[in-house]
Amino acid sequence: MGSASRQALSSSRAELSALGGTVDLATAEQLFAAARAIGGSLQLRAILADASTSPEVKRSAITAVFGASFGPTALEILASAASKRWSSDDDLLSGIEELGIRAAADSAAPGVSVESELFAFGRAVSSDDELELAVGSKLGATASKVTLVETLLEKKVSAQTLAIVRQLVQQPRGRRIGALVRYAASVVADQSGLAVATVTSAKPIAADQLVRLQKGLSASYGKELRINVVIDPAVIGGIRVQVGDDVIDGSVSSRIKDLRLQLAG
Repeated sequence: MGSASRQALSSSRAELSALGGTVDLATAEQLFAAARAIGGSLQLRAILADASTSPEVKRSAITAVFGASFGPTALEILASAASKRWSSDDDLLSGIEELGIRAAADSAAPGVSVESELFAFGRAVSSDDELELAVGSKLGATASKVTLVETLLEKKVSAQTLAIVRQLVQQPRGRRIGALVRYAASVVADQSGLAVATVTSAKPIAADQLVRLQKGLSASYGKELRINVVIDPAVIGGIRVQVGDDVIDGSVSSRIKDLRLQLAG
């Protein structure tokens, strides 16, 4: 994401947080719908992503397209975000989607862990090749994927989690579904003031080891971390830990790779 996009997204996040209790699930759903509509319109994307287009013109375009069907909160979030300068139209779509995910997280009832539900679904998809293909294949009909997701998750997860997964399935933009769900869970955790550590291991990690790892990482980063475990036999042994852009790679596969590079040199 370019520097202009990072600034636009940071500002939009702050504006969303300032709205507090006025943000509900309908707001999130409308932001998701806007991301899909903008993504499907070359003309609208061109207007909104063009740095030479004035903020007033961008706001007018948003109002003209969405004003009759969106609530005032979603419309204001969308118009403000769209009026900013973004490095590319894809960054704009990514930004609107993230705002929708954050809005969904804010609308969850107390005690509902949206990030945990997303991580659980992500693990289920990653561990089942047929399910991952059915949900993430570029060849399948979008409506069929949405129906499958609803069948799998309805009444088993919160409405917020279901709304987020429906959005990811409908607008993957070339991204793999497993990575998408992990990304969404990280955004939800961040919105809740947490951070996520994705731990990749060749086999399941004992509960007491996970507790020690979580405490150690939380102490190192100065904030509570949630642990998301990904099982990948390719790492052979050891673990790989990723927190945001930080990667701690103590896997056997990484050491083998380093050794091969040394021998090749």
